[in-house]
Amino acid sequence: MSSSEPFSDSHNQHKRISTKSNPGFLERLSETVGGTLVGVGLFFLSIYILFSNEGRALQTQLSLDEGLSQVVSLDSYFGLDLQNNNRLVHLSAKLHTDQPLHDPNYKVVVQAVKLKREVEMYQWVEYSESRDYQENGETKTERTYTYNTEWKSELVNSRNFDKEIGHQNPSAMAVESVTVVAPEVRAGPFILSKGLIDNINNFQTLSLRDFNALNLDPFLTVHDDYFYHTQYPRRPEVGNVRVRFSFAGLSGEPSWLGPPQTASIVAMQRGEQLMPFKTKSGDILEFLYLENLSAEEVFAKEHQSNSLKTWGLRMAGWALMCLGIQLAMRIIYTLVDWVPILRELVSVGIKIFAVCVSCSLSLLVIAVGWLFYRPLVAFSLGAVAMIPVFLARSGFPAKKDE
Repeated sequence: MSSSEPFSDSHNQHKRISTKSNPGFLERLSETVGGTLVGVGLFFLSIYILFSNEGRALQTQLSLDEGLSQVVSLDSYFGLDLQNNNRLVHLSAKLHTDQPLHDPNYKVVVQAVKLKREVEMYQWVEYSESRDYQENGETKTERTYTYNTEWKSELVNSRNFDKEIGHQNPSAMAVESVTVVAPEVRAGPFILSKGLIDNINNFQTLSLRDFNALNLDPFLTVHDDYFYHTQYPRRPEVGNVRVRFSFAGLSGEPSWLGPPQTASIVAMQRGEQLMPFKTKSGDILEFLYLENLSAEEVFAKEHQSNSLKTWGLRMAGWALMCLGIQLAMRIIYTLVDWVPILRELVSVGIKIFAVCVSCSLSLLVIAVGWLFYRPLVAFSLGAVAMIPVFLARSGFPAKKDE
């Protein structure tokens, strides 16, 4: 049984207290069983992540080595050589687009690969904090709701607020955010594929310091690199909108924004198109970096990225396994939670057990993943994984002698 009662501290803050009876033993046990099933699911998910990650990492490594052994570096001042058709090529060249990108509503014109319009609206935002405490044999939850006005890029639905009266937000934005992409992007004589263009994301905010605002709508005000849909940008009201522009991949001729960007690309040449290259190992090679890099430097960066991704997924897999073991063993904690001292000891013991077992099992799963490709590395990892078992067993004779 539960109840809820609100009381206000101020117009923009109020509290709500809910009360519910403490669950009985059978109710807590049934909740723990559900957590145990979730824990088992997380445990098997972690095994899948750890095992598949090793295969992915090895496949990517082999693909990168294969690509580096085949790549053909084109000269800085080159023409279109059709002899390299269907081959993996590397080049460093300046980006070029035929037409500038523009937003007619705000009179913004930029010669770049991408032009992004970011819209924010001044809105009410709800925050909540809660604390639980025991009183008269019942569990009470005190939840504090606070309302602030902020610039938000997404629409905040005030209908979900605990107290909407006095904190209503508009149901839609007057202007939508959008990113415009040049229809054709070239590097040297080559046309870039969509995958290569997707890698051009070095967005920089368009400075409006020297922007000519004479031809703008009279309801627009330029302030701090934003277009404000109000004449009072320092005193915004709920529903006011502001717009900021950013660009990525300067191209064409040098302008007041700077020279065109140099891109280093590794992809397959097909005519004047640069396209994805599929390796014998099964990966797709299609790289673009917005700096002047040699082919060896591009592949070195990709190897580094592969290594970081591999270790990130290893840590994620281990964390999931550790959490899964703790949830699966939570039922032991529930069985003794009526004894305070024993409850705390069991809680600490479960955490220590989960960390130790997850470390060993993670290494074993990784070793199995490497077994087919790198047998010696797999056996080494397996030996390291068994160290906690050997240490534990070596302690038994000493205790027996005592």
